[in-house]
Amino acid sequence: MTQVCLPAKLINQAIAFQPPPLACDSHVHVFGPYAKYPLSDDRSYTPGEYLASDFLAHLQRIGFTRGVLVTASVCGTNNGAILEAMQEYSSIFRGIVVCNADVTESELDQWHALGVRGIRFNLLRKNGQAVYRNGVGLNVLEAIAPRMAARGWHAQIWVHAPDLPELSPRLLKLGLPLVVDHMGRMDTVHGIHHPGFDHLCRMVSDGTAWVKISGGDRIRAQYDHYDDVDAFATSLIKANIERIVWGSDWPHINYFDEKQLPDDGDLTNLLLRWLPQEKDRQQVLVNNPAHLYDF
Repeated sequence: MTQVCLPAKLINQAIAFQPPPLACDSHVHVFGPYAKYPLSDDRSYTPGEYLASDFLAHLQRIGFTRGVLVTASVCGTNNGAILEAMQEYSSIFRGIVVCNADVTESELDQWHALGVRGIRFNLLRKNGQAVYRNGVGLNVLEAIAPRMAARGWHAQIWVHAPDLPELSPRLLKLGLPLVVDHMGRMDTVHGIHHPGFDHLCRMVSDGTAWVKISGGDRIRAQYDHYDDVDAFATSLIKANIERIVWGSDWPHINYFDEKQLPDDGDLTNLLLRWLPQEKDRQQVLVNNPAHLYDF
């Protein structure tokens, strides 16, 4: 029996700025309906059902227009929920799927037509073991990379930044755009001068990787503020603003303590601290995702 996640918190903190037209939330999840798209039996946690209409309501609450749906690890390789959502809202949603190397050409073509633009690979490890069950790893990425390149797709990498120095030679030789989730899940207690985070910043600087300045709630040391996250986000932005996208990580799965559950108003308002100039918010929230996700 897995733990049931807390429901996403409704926004308590008002959005303190006007997002630019066509702003994109580049990292969210949808789930279910479970009668149609069940979760994997072997999973680390159990989220509630969140449908495309629920995500659309989230976008409206934060004043955004577009969104990128990512198949979560608990779904295994069942991408049905995000594929249905993209079919329903084809002009404003894009998708990142999870699949095995035996996926057919026909499936890949169908997914591309719906708006899939990448595959997510789970490279998170702790003491040599996967942090979460499910997902597909580096061997699948290496096997499927040529077919991804043929379609102009990217590899979304769920990885700890400290592992990048070891992994990046294998990743870079594939010749695919790389998108690193959640600032490399770099716990702020390690500081911005950690070799792994330095390596991530260099990859962003030289254009060999994109990064999502998302998941601030996942890397902060205290649950009542984000002050320690600021230096990580701004370091990545300074490295190369043209390789940055932002995501809320709605509906904030794998939370079981109400005190830790983030408020999307707070998360969105961090953009005023990280990107105080309107032109920079335009770049990160509109221009970059339009290019990366082919809107």
